[in-house]
Amino acid sequence: MEAVGQDSCGGGDASRGTEWRPAPEARVHFRVTRFIMEAGVKLGMQSIPIATACTIYHKFFCEINVDAYDPYLVAMSSLYLAGKVEEQHLRTRDIINVSNRYFHPGSEPLELDSHFWALRDSIVQCELLVLRVLRFQVSFQHPHKYLLHYLISLKNWLNRYSWQRTPISITAWAMLRDSYHGGLCLRFRAQHIAVAVLHLALQVYGVEVPAEAEAEKPWWQVFSDDLTKPIIDNIVSDLIQIYTMDTEIP
Repeated sequence: MEAVGQDSCGGGDASRGTEWRPAPEARVHFRVTRFIMEAGVKLGMQSIPIATACTIYHKFFCEINVDAYDPYLVAMSSLYLAGKVEEQHLRTRDIINVSNRYFHPGSEPLELDSHFWALRDSIVQCELLVLRVLRFQVSFQHPHKYLLHYLISLKNWLNRYSWQRTPISITAWAMLRDSYHGGLCLRFRAQHIAVAVLHLALQVYGVEVPAEAEAEKPWWQVFSDDLTKPIIDNIVSDLIQIYTMDTEIP
């Protein structure tokens, strides 16, 4: 079975249809995961720890109503916890200062006063809450390693001119990063997400895989034999919904 967890996991997406509208909680999660990504970059985090932080955040709100806790506090704790999980440890002081600068551009680092220590304690206590809610299952398989292998294989299949004239690789990586604004990481398998973003990147630039028409099975099924076209279409649809929200949310 492809879908993982509840349908609303990872963002509260509305059901697919001609009149799709993102649910209010999906907009909240979009904004907060955007904060996680931007803060993660400023903290010097690599792509996998940032992806882990987003996944922890989405998984937490699969179990807990978004109104129950401050999403940004959960996000800060997710960054802190992801740093531990992926062995790229972060100081709570750095997370607090980067977050403060995010919400108050140009502001000075916070003084080590009672407000600072209260916020630090909140992050640590929230981290423990997240761990309990997720039953300490905070290690995830991400699509990144699969996408890397698939890109290498595809590069060998395509002629050099097609590969060099189109930024397929850059686009696929960007789409994978953007997918963490929603709950794809919880609803679909890592291999399937990797294939789907590569499939969409090829479509964007109109690049066809050589001998596709003559092949016994589609190129994407060579990478993942349990993958089907409807699954790819569902992942692409979710990605398009994320980009639609991106144009609507300031």
